[in-house]
Amino acid sequence: MSESSQKTPAEQHIEAIMRELDPDSERYRVLKSARRFKSSWVELGEELHKVSRQHLYRDWGYACFEDYCSREVRIKKATALKLTRAYNYLARQEPQLLRDETRLSVLPDYRTIDLLRQAQLEQQVTGEQYQTLRNSALEQLRSRPTVLKQFREMTATKENPREQRVRHGKAALSAVRRLLGSLEPLTDLARVYAEPLRELHDLLERELRPENTPEQPNADHNIASQ
Repeated sequence: MSESSQKTPAEQHIEAIMRELDPDSERYRVLKSARRFKSSWVELGEELHKVSRQHLYRDWGYACFEDYCSREVRIKKATALKLTRAYNYLARQEPQLLRDETRLSVLPDYRTIDLLRQAQLEQQVTGEQYQTLRNSALEQLRSRPTVLKQFREMTATKENPREQRVRHGKAALSAVRRLLGSLEPLTDLARVYAEPLRELHDLLERELRPENTPEQPNADHNIASQ
């Protein structure tokens, strides 16, 4: 059986494009990373993050980042987003893991890193709970199902409907703020969507004002009434 017949259609597609490119070009490096994706998600995440941030896909004939990922790199939109978010999270929060001498060691699955990002940025867990998740994922190198189970147990608290509304409201407000920040350099989209997003931002802020959030039980009162 020939070597080419053992390769997936996606790998054959990527290599066909690579044969037409300068090996020193950025486009070639991204595809080379994509071909090694299974063993080196960090490398592909870094390259895709650069492609997205610098809009390099436009120079290569693609209208948007998602189109480039699906048609050339042959990965789904959701996978591309998780890869870039996971890499960006490591670069900001755990840069020591991205140093050259560390890259040869085992790193968690990119989906596990994206879970840590979600837990921290969307404030779904306490600081202590986040450290527990971080230790499981980065220090103990627990599997993604194990870390996901821990995360679900942490967030499956017994909340009344109002507390749930506040928690989801905080997560939504955080997401709207990030989206507004991301839209700033995209002036054509910002002209259309920024104002509705600001209205949603203001609505969520009003919803989360102290007078609208559930009161915490008075500890002295609870003890006295027992």
